[in-house]
Amino acid sequence: MASEYLSKLKELIKPKLQEKGIKVMVVGSTMKLIKEGETLMNIADKGEIVELSFKGKKYTYDKWYTKPEHLAATITRTIDVQL
Repeated sequence: MASEYLSKLKELIKPKLQEKGIKVMVVGSTMKLIKEGETLMNIADKGEIVELSFKGKKYTYDKWYTKPEHLAATITRTIDVQL
């Protein structure tokens, strides 16, 4: 089952990403952003932190400081600029 953090994040980013043909899938404690069968980004809930993997790099965010709304803005901006 998805964490509350990932559920809220999915709710925030899904409409914007669907416009670009990107699927948002949550499997356990990991969310995957997939386009044309290729995983673009992984977001993993690891308890106190959220780990985002994109283009071979990993970024960690403290959930206490980075609310789902803040991470959603970061993700959508990154996708807009990178794709």
